Amino acid sequence: MDYAPIDRDPGAFQQPLSAAEIEAVVRAAFGEGAVVLSAAELTGGYYNNTYRVDLDGERPVVLRVAPEPDRQARADPEMMRNEHAGVPYLAPVAGLLPRTLAIDFTHKVIGRDYMFQTFLAGVPAAAALATYPETARGAYFRQLGDITRTVHGVRGPGFGRVAGPVHESWSDALFTWFDHACADLTDAGLDAGDVTRLVRLADRERAVLDEVTEPRLLHGDLWVGNTMLAEGTPEPLITGVFDCDRLWWGDPEADWPVYLALRKPGGERDAFWESYGRVGRTESARWRALVYEARHATALLHELHRLGLADRLAETYGEIRDLADRLAAH
Repeated sequence: MDYAPIDRDPGAFQQPLSAAEIEAVVRAAFGEGAVVLSAAELTGGYYNNTYRVDLDGERPVVLRVAPEPDRQARADPEMMRNEHAGVPYLAPVAGLLPRTLAIDFTHKVIGRDYMFQTFLAGVPAAAALATYPETARGAYFRQLGDITRTVHGVRGPGFGRVAGPVHESWSDALFTWFDHACADLTDAGLDAGDVTRLVRLADRERAVLDEVTEPRLLHGDLWVGNTMLAEGTPEPLITGVFDCDRLWWGDPEADWPVYLALRKPGGERDAFWESYGRVGRTESARWRALVYEARHATALLHELHRLGLADRLAETYGEIRDLADRLAAH
C-alpha cells in the first residue's frame, strides 16, 4: 500500500492513523478481500483526519476519522455521530452530499469513530473559486444562498444538536452550549470570564431569544471550504457539499453562512441574499445577531487554541468584549 499521511507534530490535535489501521478499517468495512492500493491524507480540514483511499477494482472512497473521545469538546461532542443522525433531515439537498458507505462507532477496530463515504466529483471550492473573476463569483454565492434556504426549510423537534439533547426553548439550547464552551475554555487553560460576562448580559433579555419558536435545520459550517465545484465551467457551479457535522436545530439567522454573508457586505457575497432573502430587519433580530456572533467567536477561541494560533486569540477575545459592551448598551 502506498501511504501518504500529513506530517504532524506528536502533540498536534489531529493524529493520523497508521497504515495498518487504515487497512484494518477497510477490511472491516468492505470485507477481508479488500485491497488498499493507496491512502493519502487530505489537507484543508482541522478536526477529523480525512483520507482518499484507492481500492483495487473500485472507485476511490473517502475515509473520515474522528478525534479520540478524550480530545473532543464538551460543546460539540461526537460530531461525526451528529452528522450521521442528521442525514435523513438533509434529504432536500441529498443530491449534493456524499453517500455513506460504511460507518463504525463501536471502537472495536480502532479507538475512534470513522466512516467511509463516496468521493465527490469536482474540485474543492476553497481553491477553485479564486480562479474565477470577481464578477463571476456572485453565481457561487447565489447558489449557496439557495442551498442554505433549502436546508433552513426543514423543521425540527426541538432546539439544539440534531443528535440531541434537544431543548424546548431556543435560549436553553444556546445557554447550554455557552456553558459547555466555557468549561472547554477552562479545561484548555483559557480565560472564560469575557464569555461568562456576555452570557450574563444576554440572559437578561432571554425573552428576545425565545421569540424564536420554530426550530429549523442549521448546517453550521456551510461555506466555501465545504463545497465542491464542477471543473471547467464558465462560472462557478456547486456540485457537492460535505462536512455536515455541526448540524443544529435553531434560528436560521444564527447559521454560519448567514453570519459570513453579513460579515463582509458590498462585494460578491451580496449575491447570497438574492436567493436566500433578507434577514435582521427588526430590532430584536439585530440584538439576537449579537448573541449569535458571540457564539461563533466563542467557538473560534477553542479552535484557535487547538490549532496553536495564539496570536489570534487576543483579537477574538477583543471581539467578544466588544459584543458584550454592545449588549450592555442595548
